[in-house]
Amino acid sequence: MGQFGPGGQQLVGPPERTVAEWLVRLQQASRVPSYAGTFVVSSSSGALSSARIWHICEGDTQIERVESLTGVPRLTYRRNDSVVTFFPQARVMQNERRESNGAFPSLLNSSEEFDTAEYYNARQHGQGRVAGFDADIVHLVPRDDMRFGYRIWSEKSTGLVVKMQTLGSDGRVLEQVAFSELQLEAPVRIDKLKQMMAQTDGYRLEKSDKVKTTAAAEGWQLKSPVAGFRGQNCYRKPPSSSSQMVQWIFSDGLATVSLFMEPFSRERHVREGQSSMGATHTLTKRLVDKAGDWWVTAVGEVPTITLKAFTDSLERKN
Repeated sequence: MGQFGPGGQQLVGPPERTVAEWLVRLQQASRVPSYAGTFVVSSSSGALSSARIWHICEGDTQIERVESLTGVPRLTYRRNDSVVTFFPQARVMQNERRESNGAFPSLLNSSEEFDTAEYYNARQHGQGRVAGFDADIVHLVPRDDMRFGYRIWSEKSTGLVVKMQTLGSDGRVLEQVAFSELQLEAPVRIDKLKQMMAQTDGYRLEKSDKVKTTAAAEGWQLKSPVAGFRGQNCYRKPPSSSSQMVQWIFSDGLATVSLFMEPFSRERHVREGQSSMGATHTLTKRLVDKAGDWWVTAVGEVPTITLKAFTDSLERKN
């Protein structure tokens, strides 16, 4: 509804952004020159965690440092798609490549184009303040029951996501992540973060036990696609004396689903079922095939109906 001024004249404000325009704004916000802050993650299950982030962008290079403030001490450095994680207590470091970045506050998965705008509507909800900054509030409403909604606070001048809530179909907040303190144009030096990322003396490199592969090469396929979701990456844990697991990752540009497939073990895989913690849902299922039995675990920040659509469509290739 429009607002009216003296004499009954309608006051015309700026037009609301379409969902596509909102997605572009939120994506471009990941290129904010520099910021530093503390963000807190809370869920409806009562889980609570926090982290400190330093971020800088120069040209095509993005570098950030994230220090966990709760749980096991952990320092994570990301330079574009290269990620190094340090565990100070164990004096262990892990090095990997991360093709996508969908973590707060870089909300959107940017590795490729998605049809995200076809599966969400955008409704603007006025303005608010987060960590001392004015923000536009937008509600990304799913057009089907296969994904959750999002209420997002986008800092007015930069578009940076400063707060986000994941919403269930009944509007209940399943999970929230927000800056409790934020400094834009923070004095973060890219050379300093590069230097810190390279300080590996005294740390043992723990090699990743997974190798990149494809679902087809591992003998897996979907009988039919799940609306809006696109397969991204697939990894295999090298053969061992126990079992071999394959992880197949999907995304609709906002939500992510992982399928884990491994040979069925009567001792370890006792019961099929489903569970949830905040916005994260899990479904386990036994899949019987001519070549043997398999145990499938589907995990994602999506409704259980979406996980079921994936597991029902999953099959071994002939």
